[in-house]
Amino acid sequence: MRKTRRRHRVVSLDDLIGLEELITDEERRVRDTIRRFLADKYIPYADEWFEKEIFPRELVPEIAELGVLGMNLKGYDCPGFGEVAYGLAMMELEYADSGLRSFVSVQGSLCMYPIHRWGSEEQRQRWLPKMAAGEVVACFGLTEPDAGSDPGAMKTRAVRDGDDWVLNGAKMWITNSPQADLAVVWAKTEGNDPRSIRGFLVERGTPGFETPTMRRKMSLRASDTGEIVLSDCRVPEANRLPGAAGLDGPLSCLNQARFGIAFGVIGAARACYDTTLAYTQDRIAFGVPVAKKQLVQQRLVEMATGITRAAVTVIHYGRLKEKGILTPWHVSLVKRDNVEMALETARSARALLGANGIHIEYPVIRHMLNLESVYTYEGTHEVHTLILGRALTGEDGF
Repeated sequence: MRKTRRRHRVVSLDDLIGLEELITDEERRVRDTIRRFLADKYIPYADEWFEKEIFPRELVPEIAELGVLGMNLKGYDCPGFGEVAYGLAMMELEYADSGLRSFVSVQGSLCMYPIHRWGSEEQRQRWLPKMAAGEVVACFGLTEPDAGSDPGAMKTRAVRDGDDWVLNGAKMWITNSPQADLAVVWAKTEGNDPRSIRGFLVERGTPGFETPTMRRKMSLRASDTGEIVLSDCRVPEANRLPGAAGLDGPLSCLNQARFGIAFGVIGAARACYDTTLAYTQDRIAFGVPVAKKQLVQQRLVEMATGITRAAVTVIHYGRLKEKGILTPWHVSLVKRDNVEMALETARSARALLGANGIHIEYPVIRHMLNLESVYTYEGTHEVHTLILGRALTGEDGF
C-alpha cells in the first residue's frame, strides 16, 4: 500500500509575530492600502528602476495621496496618524525598496518634522501643506565630506549680512537633493562652535545653490542622491528655523528618521524571507524540495525568529512613542538591532537562493545592497553601539 505524505499546518510570519493582535483596525487599513498600491504601482518595476538608477517621481502625487508624507505630524494638512501606523507604512514601503522608504522618510522625518517643530508659524503655513501633498520635495543637508558621524565638525558656515544670511559649504550623500525644491541646511553661525548650528530653508533657484547628482552607486540606486553646494548663497532671516539651536536641531530629526528605519528594514527582511521560503519550497534538489532539508529549515527559522523579534520590539517602542516616553536610547537600540537583523536575513536569503541570489530577477540582492547603506546612514552601527555603551556605563567612548 502506497504511503501518503503527511501534510503539516503552515504557520505564517504574522502568526509567529501575533501581528494582528498588536495593531488596530485603522493601522491595519493603512498597511493594507499601501500594500495594494505598491503591489500594483511599484514592485513590478522595482528591479528595472534599481538597475537603471531611476526614482519614479511621477508617482509622488499618488504616494502623497496615500497620506505617508509627514504621516505622523498633525495640522497643516498633514495626515496625523499614530506612530505605529507610520511605522507599518515604512515597513510596506521598504518591502518594495529601501530607496522608496528613504524618499518618504527624508520628506517627512528629516524635512517636514523640523519645520513643524522648529519653524515659525509662517514657515509651517507656507511649506507643510505643499510638502504633504507632494507638491514640494525637500532634502536634508547635514552630512559633509569630512563630517559624517561627527556632525559637530561641519564646515558649512552661515554669516549674517543685514536681513540675510550668506551660506558657504558643501553637503554630500543627500537623499532627494537632485530633485528637491527645498533644502533644510544646517550650518554654523559662530566659528567652530557646534552650539551655533542653525537650520536654514534654502529654496531651489536661489543663486549659489546647486545640487549635482551622485552616480555609480551600488546601493539605493532607485533613490536620487546628490550633493548640496553653497557658494555665497544668500537666504533671508525669514528662512531660518527660529526654534533650532545647536546639535539638538538636526539630531532630533535623525531620531525621527531612525524610528522609521527600524520599522522599514523589517519590510526588506520580510521580502527576502518571503522570496526564499517560496523558492526553497519550489526548488527540487536530490528529488525533494530544498525546504525539506534540515540546514535550509534552520536558516529559515533563524530568519523568521529575527523578523519576529524585530517586529514585536518596534511595535512596543511605537506605543512608547505614542505616549511621548520613547528615548533616544530606545531608538538607537532598535535601529541598530533591526538593521543588523535585516542585513543578516538578506545575506542568508542570498545564500539559500544560490547563484540565483545574485540575479536582479529576485529582490534579494537588491535588498541586500540597499541595506548596506541603511546599516551606515542615520548613525552607523558603531555610532549606535557607542550611544548605548555611554548610556549603560556613563562613560563616553566617542
